[in-house]
Amino acid sequence: MDWRDHGILLTSRRHGETAAIIEVFTEGHGRHAGVVRGGTSRKIAPILQPGAQIDVLWRARLEEHLGTFQVEPLRSRAAAAFSGRMALAGLNASVALLSFCLPEREPHPAIYKQTEQLLDLLGQDEIWPLAYLRWELALLEELGFGLDLSACAVTGAADGLVYVSPKTGRAVSADGAGEWADKLLPLPPCLRGEGQAPDAEIAAGLKTTGNFLEHHLAPSLGHNPLPDARARFVDQFTRRL
Repeated sequence: MDWRDHGILLTSRRHGETAAIIEVFTEGHGRHAGVVRGGTSRKIAPILQPGAQIDVLWRARLEEHLGTFQVEPLRSRAAAAFSGRMALAGLNASVALLSFCLPEREPHPAIYKQTEQLLDLLGQDEIWPLAYLRWELALLEELGFGLDLSACAVTGAADGLVYVSPKTGRAVSADGAGEWADKLLPLPPCLRGEGQAPDAEIAAGLKTTGNFLEHHLAPSLGHNPLPDARARFVDQFTRRL
C-alpha cells in the first residue's frame, strides 16, 4: 500500500531513538499519521515543524497499519510563524484544532485549501485575525455545525440581525430576540462578511464561533476539551483591543 500527496504538518513527536511520528493534513487523504525514520536527525527534524508544507510518500503493508512517511519540504512557514506572538499563537491554534477535530484518513479538500490560504497569511497581523475567524466558520460548516446567518429564526427578516442562537446556530434579529437577548451570542457584521471588521467585532465573532466549537463540535468528538492553543490565540489577540 502506498500513495503520494502534499499536505500541512500538524504534529510531530519522538518515536524510539531516532524516528518521529507525524500527523499531516493532506489534500487527498485527510489527516494521516505515519512514522518518519530518522525524523529526529539534523537533516529531517528542521523540516518537521508545525505548519510546514511537505510532500509525503506513505507506505504500509496493509492499509490499516500506521505506515511510514518519506518527506520532502515544499514550503517552510517557520520564519512567518516566529515573526511575532500573534503569528505563532495563530499557527498553534490552527494546527491544534485540525488535529483535534478532523477525522482520520477522511479527505476534506475544501477546508484544506482554506487552511493553506490561512497559513500563507502568517505574519500579516492586520488581516490574520479576520482570516482566522472566517476559517473557523468554514471549519464548523465542513464538520456539520455551520451557522445559518441568512435570516432571523423568529421573524424571518433578513435585516437587523444582531444575535446568534447558541442552540441552533441561527441568526436572530433585535426584534426577534425580545427578553431573550442576554442569552444569545453576538452576531457582528464581519461574521456575515459585511463591514470593515474592526478588532472588537472580530473578538465578538470569535466568542460566537468558540461557543459552537466548545459546546457542539467538541462534545460530538468525545469528552476532551478544545485545545488550549485556541484560547491562547484569542487571549493574545484581545490584548491589542
